[in-house]
Amino acid sequence: MEELPASVRWQLWIVAFGFFMQTLDTTIVNTALPSMAKSLGESPLHMHMVIVSYVLTVALMLPASGWLADRVGVRNVFFTAIVLFTVGSLFCAQANTLNQLVMARVLQGVGGAMMVPVGRLTVMKIVPRDQYMAAMTFVTLPGQIGPLLGPALGGILVEYASWHWIFLINIPVGIVGAIATLWLMPNYTMQTRRFDISGFILLALGMATLTLALDGQKGLGISSSMLALLVAVGLLSVLLYLWHAKGSDSALFSLKLFHTHTFSLGLAGSFAGRIGSGMLPFMTPVFLQIGLGFSPFHAGLMMIPMVIGSMGMKRMVVQVVNRFGYRRVLVGATLGLALVSLLFMTTALLGWYWLLPPVLFLQGMVNSSRFSSMNTLTLKDLPDELASSGNSLLSMIMQLSMSIGVTVAGLLLGLYGQHHIGVDSTVSHQVFLYTWLSMAAIIALPALLFARVPDDVSKNVVISRRRRSEP
Repeated sequence: MEELPASVRWQLWIVAFGFFMQTLDTTIVNTALPSMAKSLGESPLHMHMVIVSYVLTVALMLPASGWLADRVGVRNVFFTAIVLFTVGSLFCAQANTLNQLVMARVLQGVGGAMMVPVGRLTVMKIVPRDQYMAAMTFVTLPGQIGPLLGPALGGILVEYASWHWIFLINIPVGIVGAIATLWLMPNYTMQTRRFDISGFILLALGMATLTLALDGQKGLGISSSMLALLVAVGLLSVLLYLWHAKGSDSALFSLKLFHTHTFSLGLAGSFAGRIGSGMLPFMTPVFLQIGLGFSPFHAGLMMIPMVIGSMGMKRMVVQVVNRFGYRRVLVGATLGLALVSLLFMTTALLGWYWLLPPVLFLQGMVNSSRFSSMNTLTLKDLPDELASSGNSLLSMIMQLSMSIGVTVAGLLLGLYGQHHIGVDSTVSHQVFLYTWLSMAAIIALPALLFARVPDDVSKNVVISRRRRSEP
C-alpha cells in the first residue's frame, strides 16, 4: 500500500468508510428493536419489518448497482449512495410511526445496496491488478469492525440517549463522506451493455411480493384474498423471468449458471442456510432484553463474542475444508449450528449467564465456517465468463434469504407468543423456547441439501503470510 499515490490511498479510505457504514447499520439496529417498539407504541413482534425492509431493498437493488456505476460513473453513484443513506438515516430518526420508519429504511437500503458493490468496482479501477487483493483487504477491514462495534454501540446509545441516535450518528459521517467523494474520487465509467430492465422488474416484483406474502396476515394484517393475490403475482413474476431468461442472451442472470452442479447446490444451500442463520442476529438481542431482562447495553455486549468467533474462524476455514471436504464441513456445521443454538437457549433458561459468551463465540465460529464454505462451493467451479454474474446472483440471494429469515423469526414469535411476551417471565420463556426449537429445526434442514455435495477432487490454496524482512 506504501507504493500507491496519496490520492489513491485517500480514495481507498472513502471506500472503506462506505463498507463500515453499511455493515455497522446492519448490526446496530438489532439491539435497539425493543426500545423502538416501546417508543413507537408497537408490539416487539412487528419490529422485524425494520430489518426486513432494509435487507430486502438491498437485495432488490444489488443487480442494478454495478451497471449504474459503469454507466453513470463510480463517483456519481457512490456519492448518491452516501447521500441516500444519510437522508434515509435522518428520516429514520424523525419517524413517529412504524410505517414511517419502514419507509425510511427502504430509502436507506437503496443507498446501502450501492455502497459495497460499487466500492469493490472502484477499487478494481483505481489500483493495479497485482495490488487488488491487498487493497480489498484494506477496505474490507472496517467492514469487519462494523459488526463488532454495532451491537455494543447500539446498546450504549439506546440506554444513555435514545434509539434515534443510532441513525443520527450517520448524518455528520455521511456529510463528510459525501464531500470527500466529490473532492477526491475520480468518476470512472465503462462501456456497458443494455440493462435487462424487463428481467430486473420481474425478478424484483417476484422477490418483493413473495416476501411480503410470507409475512401475510400475522405481520401485515392483510386479507386472505390479498395474500392469495401477492402469492400469485410473485409466482407468475418468477415464472415469467425464467421464460424471459431462457430466450435472452443479455438476461440479468443467465440460466447457464445452473448447468454447473456445484453452483446449483451451493446456491440452494446458501438460500436455505441463510434463512436459519438470518434469524439469530435478530432473535438473540430481542430474547436477551425481553426474555431475560438484560439492558440494551448488556445485550449488545453479549453479541460481541459471536462476531469475534466469526472473524477468528475465517483464518482457519480453508484448512478445515481441505482436511474434511466441503460436504462434511457443510453438513457438520449446519447440524452443529442447530445444536449450538439449542445450547444457547438451554444455558440462558437455566440462568447460567456466565456460559453465554463462550456459547455465542462457538456459534460465531460454526456460522462463519458454514458461510465461507457455502460461498466458495457456489462459485468455485463456474467458468470465467459466468463468474461475475454468479457472484451477483449469490449476493442477491444472501440478502433475500436473510430478510426471509427475519420474517420467519417474527412469524414464529407471533405464532407462539400472541400477546404474552413481556407479560409474565415464565410464559415469555416458554414462547422463546418453542421459537428456538422451531429455529433449530429450520437451521438443520439444509443439511439434507449439503449431503448431496460431491466429493472434492481439488484442494484450496492456503495463502501464507510473509514475514517482513528485518531492516
